[in-house]
Amino acid sequence: MNTEEHASGPDVIKVSAKSRSTAVAGAIAGVIREHRYAEVQAIGAGAVNQAVKALAIARGYLSRDEIDIVFTPYFTEVSIDGQERTAVRFAVEPRP
Repeated sequence: MNTEEHASGPDVIKVSAKSRSTAVAGAIAGVIREHRYAEVQAIGAGAVNQAVKALAIARGYLSRDEIDIVFTPYFTEVSIDGQERTAVRFAVEPRP
């Protein structure tokens, strides 16, 4: 799997510790509705916490459209300001 895009899909949704989980959830829901696939990335415990909360909220948003999502976490290396950092990525897609 390409770490930046999936089948010419959307950009990675990047989450920080200061991100509003409801806003991120709305972005996830919108991308899933449009592309049927999303990737969410977080670096650090606070950011991962916000990402997981956003994924749970997005599930609720999408349930109104009768879409149930599942997400698979994995580690990936990203370069930020010339430094390699380990990020947690969540591959998000409708439940088969």
